[in-house]
Amino acid sequence: MGTHNLILLFIHVVLFMAPGILSAGRRDVDESINQHGDPHHPELFAAEFGAAPKRRNLKACVAVNQIDKCWRCKADWADNRQALADCALGFGKGTTGGKGGDIYEVTDPSDDDFTEPKEGTLRWGVTRDRPLWITFAKDMVINLKQELVINNDKTIDGRGAAVEICNGGGLSVFKVKNVIIHGIHIHDIQETPGGDIKSNEGKAMPRSKHDGDGIMVFGSTNVWIDHCWFHDGPDGLIDVTMGSTMVTISNCKFSKHDKVMLLGADATHSEDKAMKVTLAYNKFVEGCIQRMPRCRWGLTQVVNNDFEKWGEYAIGGSNEPTILSQGNKYVAPDGANYKEVTRRAEATEDEWSKWSWKSENDVLENGATFKQSGGDIPITPEMITPDTTPLMLAYSCALLGRLVKHPKQPTLRWCRGIRTVTV
Repeated sequence: MGTHNLILLFIHVVLFMAPGILSAGRRDVDESINQHGDPHHPELFAAEFGAAPKRRNLKACVAVNQIDKCWRCKADWADNRQALADCALGFGKGTTGGKGGDIYEVTDPSDDDFTEPKEGTLRWGVTRDRPLWITFAKDMVINLKQELVINNDKTIDGRGAAVEICNGGGLSVFKVKNVIIHGIHIHDIQETPGGDIKSNEGKAMPRSKHDGDGIMVFGSTNVWIDHCWFHDGPDGLIDVTMGSTMVTISNCKFSKHDKVMLLGADATHSEDKAMKVTLAYNKFVEGCIQRMPRCRWGLTQVVNNDFEKWGEYAIGGSNEPTILSQGNKYVAPDGANYKEVTRRAEATEDEWSKWSWKSENDVLENGATFKQSGGDIPITPEMITPDTTPLMLAYSCALLGRLVKHPKQPTLRWCRGIRTVTV
């Protein structure tokens, strides 16, 4: 056999053996993550949907939207966590959270003292008077005894660990600036009684009863909520109110909830006229009833989201909000009712017909309709340019890692690797 033929035979053997060698190495990394939740070895491969966990079809890392392309497939993301701060888009662009500050690692999931929290807890980190980039040493479930009030210049970064905040108080971004919340599973939030609660390094101050919002953004600017999963609670999953603005909510999943998201407090708080919020690449699955979002006043860009079989309507509003819907996928519920995406409230048709609600390049399925009104909406530099690639809308498990059974809830599935949860 000639030298040329030997070389060709060698190449064919290597190519034949390579998938097995690579998958074996990947299994070693998987086991390391399973045991330790090591953030330095994120799963950067995706499995075909429907494939059994033991029959993984490994593919290269995929990041299809403009935010995830900024960081997801970089091999050194865990060694350069603060680079995430350069990735916000939409009205929240420029939100840097704790960039430039120290890395603070949460080692203790307890929340036993909300007036003088101990170092190592999440509450201690979020109440410091300096920029902090907050990470988690391991998987943990945090049951907050009272609402968690977050100070200026903070990033809560759940990448590399499975972090749940549940069965207790929610998060409050209260009259502060520059907050990033990323990669947290927030569910079954409860009302909390209020009382003296620490919000900075000063003395704990009285706080009123908390209604049970997953995240409440109140009188705050430059807030970015990304890659979180929200479901179940007595009030809204996210509320943005009382003059809050420059907010982006992206790559999040919302499920099993009635009144999902409120933008703008009520008809008496006209300071929300200045509110600007971007909703991008989110997924609202069947089981969400209404308010995705419900807008009062302000300007909301809804871009490249996925709405699946809402209960009553998807997007609603009152008090002259401006809503620009671009490149979204709306799948109406089955049956003859509730096919309309939008709902106007507290106004006559003569009044709401002047509100600017526009639909551009949206996909309307299963009989969905979108009633437009008002004049054109000017495009500003902060707005996200819609991605018109079919089905490249909200995040999915294909972007987040291997699909396996959730360790605590067998009916769910867990996207291993970056450790974000989906179904």
